[in-house]
Formats: sequence, structure tokens, C-alpha cells
Amino acid sequence: MDLEQQTIISNCTLTDSQFYKLSHYITENYGIKLPLEKKVMLQSRLRKRLLALKLQSFAVYIEYLFQNKSENEHLIIEVSTNKTDMFREIHHFEYIANEFLPNYISEKSQNEELKIWSSACSSGEEPYTTAIVIEEFMLKNRPINYRIWSSDISTKMIQKAFLGIYKMDAIKDLPLELKKRYFLKSKDKLTNNVRVKPEIRSKAKFILLNLMDKTYDVPSDFDIIFCRNVLIYFNKETQEQVVDKLINKLKRGGILFIGHSESLMGMQLPIEMIKPTIFRKL
Repeated sequence: MDLEQQTIISNCTLTDSQFYKLSHYITENYGIKLPLEKKVMLQSRLRKRLLALKLQSFAVYIEYLFQNKSENEHLIIEVSTNKTDMFREIHHFEYIANEFLPNYISEKSQNEELKIWSSACSSGEEPYTTAIVIEEFMLKNRPINYRIWSSDISTKMIQKAFLGIYKMDAIKDLPLELKKRYFLKSKDKLTNNVRVKPEIRSKAKFILLNLMDKTYDVPSDFDIIFCRNVLIYFNKETQEQVVDKLINKLKRGGILFIGHSESLMGMQLPIEMIKPTIFRKL
């Protein structure tokens, strides 16, 4: 694409009408709500798709999107915010280590499988952090047979999570003993990457899943489900529908974690809050 065409795309503007078409499509398919004040953000992010596809207007892009389902994967990458870190919202992991796991091993046999679901796992930091917490607990206690289902709406994020490769900065705040026990440093000094050790990666099962789907193709007897920092993108009705479907996948007494900026206030759900952002299925 020549400079003149790039300039045309860089100056493309998204009309209100076009924005509403796109926002309605995104909400219908992914539950993500986009108020009009997000128009500039969407316009900026989708210009990259116009450049990649060599399309010279948002009108043509919208037509292309509606005719090519394969574009959905690129659209959701541009719309969603895949912000996550190791040990993000650490109080959840402290609860698992200090309260959930001690109770679990006192009640369950060693042969039973502890089932955990990271329902919006992004690039994998959440499930791997959970695995590290369990492994650390087992160093001082008995072995636990566990499996972590991990899902996300983005193929790109699932692929990254499956590989378990991160920049060194991703683990810079972890204690040295955790870095040594659970990560391998790349031999290529230029990449400055680390990779989650294979024995930890093997504990996570990664699948593509849209929380807006009517049903979820995962087991129905999880002990713990994470759904953190994704509900904020849904309207209240969609939030309640999604959480209800998640709860249906929990065992009685199972734990649901949500993000610190999220609330289930006013929802008619069979759960009780045991701590802020931590709920138990009744």
C-alpha cells in the first residue's frame, strides 16, 4: 500500500451510524458494551484492520466483517482488553492457599480431582498463577490431583497461554525461589523471555470459549471458577446471565471469584459472599 492510501486510511473517520452498527454487532456476539464515548477508541483500533486488509473506509470494512466470519477473531482482539498479570488481585490466591486448600485436603481424598476453571484466561497468567499456588501448597502438605480448565474468546490469547512464554518483566516481582522453581529462562539473550515449566503447563487445558454462548462445553463440577475483570464489559442483564451459567458449572459449596471492580449486587443467584469478590455456591 502506498503512502497516499495509508494517509487516506489514517484520516478515515467512523460515523455515529457506523459505530452503532459495530457496537450492536459486538454486543450481540460478545456481550461487550461500547457506549458512544468509545467511538474514538474503536476508530483508532480498527484503522489497523483497514490497513491490514487494504480497505479505504469503515463502510467497506463493516461490509467485509458481516460477510467474513474469520474477521471476528481480529475484531475481538482489537476490542477486548487483555490486561493480566501474575498474581493479579493477590487476595484471591491467598484465600486459596490459606483457607480453601487446607479445608479441601481435610475433606477430600487424594484420588479426587480438584477442578478449576479460569473462564477468561487471556494470555494464561491466571491459570499458571493458580497452579503455582497449588504446587507451593503441596510442598508443605500432601499431593493434590488437580486440573485447570482455561478458556478465552481469542484464539491468539489461547495460543499464547498454551505456549506459556512471557517477557522477563512479567515475573520481575515474584520471589526468586518461585522464578527458579516454575520458570525456564530463554537461552536467547535477545528475547529476554521466560517459559512456564512443562510440568506446570501440563496442568492447564486451554479451550476457545465465548461466555455469550448459550451453553459451555466444560465439566459441571468445578470446585473453583475465576471470572475476573470481564463482567465489567457486559450490561447488568448479560452479567447475571453469564454468572448464572458459571454457577451452574460449580459444585455445591464451590467458589466463584470476580474482579475487584465488579459487583453481583441485586442479582438473584444461588450464592453467598464470603469475602469481597469471593462467593460460595449455596
